[in-house]
Amino acid sequence: MSDTGTTDLHVVRPATRADADGARSVILDTLYQVLGTGFIPRWHRDVIDMDAAYFDNPRQQLFVAEAADGRIVATAAVRADGPQSPPHPPWLAERYPSGTTAQIFRVYVRPEHRRHGLARELVRLACRFVAETPGYDTIYLHTNTAIEGAEPFWRSVAEEVYDGRTDPRYSPAVHFEIPIPDRHEVPATRS
Repeated sequence: MSDTGTTDLHVVRPATRADADGARSVILDTLYQVLGTGFIPRWHRDVIDMDAAYFDNPRQQLFVAEAADGRIVATAAVRADGPQSPPHPPWLAERYPSGTTAQIFRVYVRPEHRRHGLARELVRLACRFVAETPGYDTIYLHTNTAIEGAEPFWRSVAEEVYDGRTDPRYSPAVHFEIPIPDRHEVPATRS
């Protein structure tokens, strides 16, 4: 696997421990300023303990985009967690069990670095990581469609499984699946 990619003036690559503070800054700024949720310990514990979540677990990985000046400006992560119920429907948790489901998390790009292909390249690397990591059956993710550009982006790289906006009993997230790519191919995107 090529461990890095480039887009314009950015390098997209697996994160190292040295990237933790920069990645944490991108994620927390997104949680507070874009999503409006702030930090919620039961949902965001990986943001604080990145060592346990990403650097000490060989089945999980954090990816970053680094700008030409060395700043981390975007993130994406793979975790061996399926969706939780609640806030999502029980059948989704059953369909995507933790352990065999690779969930894509934390695909966040600082606003001034959007529209450079960073999210697409981060997701490509995340999918390649999943393809090369034993034990995964599925790539799953969910997104908050209230975030500008999130839903169209995910529809360009993934297939919708369930639209949570149709059932007020659960989170209004839209749930997607991405086919695990062959070890030697890059996941195709739809136009």
